[in-house]
Amino acid sequence: MRRSVAPALDARATYDRRVGARSEIGSVPAQFVAAVEQLSRGPVRPEVAVEEMPAPRRIAPHAHAIAGDVLLGDEEVATGRFILLHDPAGNDAWGGTFRCVTFARADVESSMADDPVLPAVGWSWLEDSLQHRGAEHEAAGGSVTVVHTEGFGAMDESESTSQVEVRASWTPTSGVADHLGAWSDLLCALAGLPPLSPDVIALPRRRTAGPRSGQ
Repeated sequence: MRRSVAPALDARATYDRRVGARSEIGSVPAQFVAAVEQLSRGPVRPEVAVEEMPAPRRIAPHAHAIAGDVLLGDEEVATGRFILLHDPAGNDAWGGTFRCVTFARADVESSMADDPVLPAVGWSWLEDSLQHRGAEHEAAGGSVTVVHTEGFGAMDESESTSQVEVRASWTPTSGVADHLGAWSDLLCALAGLPPLSPDVIALPRRRTAGPRSGQ
């Protein structure tokens, strides 16, 4: 289980034990080092346990990745990842030198999954989270997918499940720490936790028989 403890930084690496993110800085650009340090102090919601994960290396010269789970006791109710990409030369598709790439997924009730407005609502949670955190950005894009799984044959007795997935990316034009916080808000919204803002409607939590295994 991922957990959060106090931060510890040194001059050669950025490592916040609370966020669980590490990035060997060596000769990487100072701008990227500063951004990773901002992430290490990011205002992540307390319900979200985070840690470093391997970052993709082929889509940008520099990348830093964080995985997160929303845990209620031993039950994982949402999971996702936040990746910060950096290209010092700039990227025409991004319209800047940084890009946030995110993923968030949670189980939902089958009745909720059948609602045709759920994808639009899921995307609105992302937009609301960014606005609430003051995470200024440009060129946002992504998708919301609703998946329903039903067992057949030997798996006919398996419990049917439904999930909602939000995949999104955007170019940050303000401090990246607030963007990490917005992603954590999105995870909690998908998990059905009470929102930080009274203007956001939370998703009803999916009822489960007990704890389920992690990813």
